[in-house]
Order: sequence, then C-alpha cells, then structure tokens
Amino acid sequence: MTSARFATRRASLAAAAAAFLLGAAPAFAAGPTLLNVSYDVARELYKNYNPVFIAHWKKTTGEDLSINQSHGGSSKQVRSVADGLEADVVTMNQANDIDFLHDRANLVAADWARRLPNNSAPSTSTSVILVRKGNPKGIKEWADLGKPGVSVVIPNPKVTGNGRYTYLAAWGSILKSGGDAAKARDVVTRIFANVPVFDGGGRAATTTFAQRNIGDALATFESEVPLIQREFGADFDVVYPSTSILAENPVAVVDKVVDRKGTRKQAEAYLKYLWSDEGQEIIAQHNLRPRSEKVLAKYAKAFPKINLFTVDELFGGWKKAQKDHFDDGGTYDQVIAVAKKR
Repeated sequence: MTSARFATRRASLAAAAAAFLLGAAPAFAAGPTLLNVSYDVARELYKNYNPVFIAHWKKTTGEDLSINQSHGGSSKQVRSVADGLEADVVTMNQANDIDFLHDRANLVAADWARRLPNNSAPSTSTSVILVRKGNPKGIKEWADLGKPGVSVVIPNPKVTGNGRYTYLAAWGSILKSGGDAAKARDVVTRIFANVPVFDGGGRAATTTFAQRNIGDALATFESEVPLIQREFGADFDVVYPSTSILAENPVAVVDKVVDRKGTRKQAEAYLKYLWSDEGQEIIAQHNLRPRSEKVLAKYAKAFPKINLFTVDELFGGWKKAQKDHFDDGGTYDQVIAVAKKR
C-alpha cells in the first residue's frame, strides 16, 4: 500500500471513530437489542413471537432490532432483574412477580398494570392435571392428588408461579365446593405430602414427569399440555378439574432499564403488539387463551369451558396471597412442615 493510500485509509478510520464517539454511529452499527426476561414455559411463545415483531418493527420504522430471551422459574427471574439483570421487559405469569420489581427495586412504575389493556395481561391460562395414558389412578379433581398411593409432580411454589397457581387452585377448589379453610389446608397438605421432588421451574417439572417417568400426575398450565404431547408422545391424558384458577400472564416495561438504554419506544411497542391480531394469533397457537374474542372464538375447541375463580376473588389479590401463603413462615411453609412428616 502506498503512503498516500495508507494516509487516506487512516484518515477514513479516524473519521469513522470520531463519528461513533460523537453519536453518529457508522452504517454498519447494529440496531438496539431488547432483553425479555420471562417465566419458564413461555420459551416457545416468545421464540415464535420475536421474529414476527422484529419484521413488523422493521417494516414500520426501518430500524433493525434484536431480541434476546431469558427463561426460568418466575420468582427467580424477577429476583435476577432486581439484582441487576438488565431486562427491557418482563413477561410473567403472575402480577405479584412484577409488583416485586416495584416494591423491591423501584424498577417498574407502581401503575404498570394500568398501562396496557386487561391489567396488562395479553393472555390467560389455567392449571390442569396431566396423567398417564388411561388415567390409571382415576384422578378427576385436585383433591384426588392427595389420595394415598398417588405421586404428583409440582414445581416449587416458593420460586415458581406455576407452583403457586397449583397450590391456590387446589386450595380454592375446596372453598368453591363449600369447604372451609381448615378443609382446604388438610387437602393441600395431603397433596404436597405426595410430591416426590420440587423442581425449580415448570419445564424442569415436565422433564421429571415425562422424561424421567416420575409421578402419576403433573400439575401444569393448560398451555403446556400440547407441547408435552408433541415432545414426549401421546402417552398422557389431560384432566380438567371441575374448578380451577384463572392464570393471567402480565407484562411490563422495566422503566429504569429502558430509560438508561434508550429503548423505551421499542420495548413499549414490543409489548403493545401482543394485543394485535397477529400477536393474539401467536398466543392462541401456543395454547394460551387470547384476550381477543374473535381469536378466542376461532380456537374455541382448544379451550374447554370450565369454572374459573380468580386470585382476587378467593385470596384478596396476589400481594395478600403472597403474604398469607408464600412468604417465609406463611401457610405454605406450615403445610410443607406437616407434609414432610407424613
């Protein structure tokens, strides 16, 4: 290379570096990246949703966008965010986990649930029971999981929304059938005495049941059943108890992170698009119940009508349920202490 050409190239590189430092990024710079921190069994949903939104964003704004995912037990995930994991958005399966980010670290706004429709939950699900083919133990209701000789796999309620929903579904089913709190505690204690292992997430619990062949039943979200059957075969039946719990899947922008990174407009659009026709279709295709009545009607055969109660209705909301049942020393810890002795 001649000295003149070398000098010209050196000047060009210096100009590019100066432009970058001044904020005028060169043409080859990548676009912004979002991190979606989510609960364990939403992995496939967002794996399919992300490229659809990326294409929509590119078409709408001309901007390239990358989206990364992080999945695990819901409470573990939000604790990681509170401890510094830089999530632009959180997409969880219970409001209490997002409230934690406000109460513990002031990372989200107090009014996060009012920023989007439906309490900022674009989909719902419910807790069901997966059993071995032919249902050899004759399980029909939540209380049947507490019968002698039944082994049931449930994710750990201390760290997973899946486990907490199961616990509350069983407790609430007794109340809805006319039983009192003492009866509910007894039934739930019997159920948890039949749990051989407490996994740290819904997907790990699925592996324990379906791959390691442990347990007669698996308590899981309705949305997980088709995935399990596709991945592990048709050797399972799904049992819909006569009463179960409504599981809302709320989402929120992590305000402090997006404001620091400059990704607020992308993060807000990413969540808002979940309510679009295209977003609701993807939600329904992953066996989550969409909020759109039109899309729900299209997929009606996939979502049997059952009696559902809410956490607000029977437990006074998630904050009260957390304090009464799942905080250290709460009813769940008391139940487990008795269950271990049986």
